[in-house]
Amino acid sequence: MQLDPANIPKHIAIIMDGNGRWAQARGHIRIMGHKAGVKAVKAIIETARELGLPVLTLYAFSTENWNRPQDEVSGLMNLLKNYLQSELDAMLKNDIRLRAIGDINGLPADVQDVLHSTIERTRHNKALTLNLALNYGGRNELLHAIREIAAQVGRGDLQSEAITEELVADHLYTSGLPDPDLLIRTGGESRLSNFLLWQASYAELYFTETAWPDFDKTCLLEAILAYQQRQRRFGRTGEQV
Repeated sequence: MQLDPANIPKHIAIIMDGNGRWAQARGHIRIMGHKAGVKAVKAIIETARELGLPVLTLYAFSTENWNRPQDEVSGLMNLLKNYLQSELDAMLKNDIRLRAIGDINGLPADVQDVLHSTIERTRHNKALTLNLALNYGGRNELLHAIREIAAQVGRGDLQSEAITEELVADHLYTSGLPDPDLLIRTGGESRLSNFLLWQASYAELYFTETAWPDFDKTCLLEAILAYQQRQRRFGRTGEQV
């Protein structure tokens, strides 16, 4: 397939869904699907790096995921910790900067330690920003921003009339990053699931039946090709575009 190199999204966000069902369909326990999903993460990051994609956000663990069975949650935390430890050298070699969005303080202490260390070690890298959404919920993010802004107004540091979309965006976890141009969800579901509710206002949505462990380089290229075939109007008419 032939992509237009001048029309690569600046930011792709992915809801990595279908790991558990992928495993169960093969007679495995759910954590085996998550382990297979880590391989897909590596392949997609490598492809993003090859394409020159500036920002890739992966929905790794939501605020609602704590409701899953404890053994699955523990397994996910261990997978995250092991991934960060094992991939640090590759991030440094490939000029990948790690960021995290969400309530990071709610993660286990050992995971926080490794996460903060990896973020610090890679903070000067520039080729690709890998943005992991961890203990993340879009509504919680908006509440966090509203409370920060309300506190400024309450102290008299900010007039309510000065609250703009740009100011709200500056108080979101994604401050400093462009909004996603393309939002992909794997696994056959067609909903946002509390992910980047503000930032995805004008994102092109791409839903696929492919479960995350099977989502490979070709799948990502197909999603970008579909994106490139759409006309992004942002409220204008087709003739104006």
